[in-house]
Amino acid sequence: MSTRCPTGQHDHHDVYEAQCPCRGMLDLLANKWSALAIGALEEGPLRFGALQRRLQGISPKVLTQTLRRLEGAGLIDRTVYPAVPLHVEYELSPLGHSASVPLKNLRLWVEENVDLATAPTKPV
Repeated sequence: MSTRCPTGQHDHHDVYEAQCPCRGMLDLLANKWSALAIGALEEGPLRFGALQRRLQGISPKVLTQTLRRLEGAGLIDRTVYPAVPLHVEYELSPLGHSASVPLKNLRLWVEENVDLATAPTKPV
């Protein structure tokens, strides 16, 4: 459901407004690790270790923080299975699936066009 931006000027959200709540979601989705975690979960649920292996280069601390932020935003669901040891899986929520579509297109575009970029990139 859409609410008024704090400026009160619009009946819809405007990401260009300084105080618009859209900015927090944009910041989350534009984060490299968030975008990659969402992509990794497109195929189905994964456990923490499998996610960490898929997202080469991410530390356990950063992965934990990323998953918590994504869960807090309603983009992923965390399911704990009572076993010894505990079995925890992460999967995209319906909202996460809808976010995965444009993010997948962005990832594909980057993979296809990175060689055309002229700006130097820093190593990850």
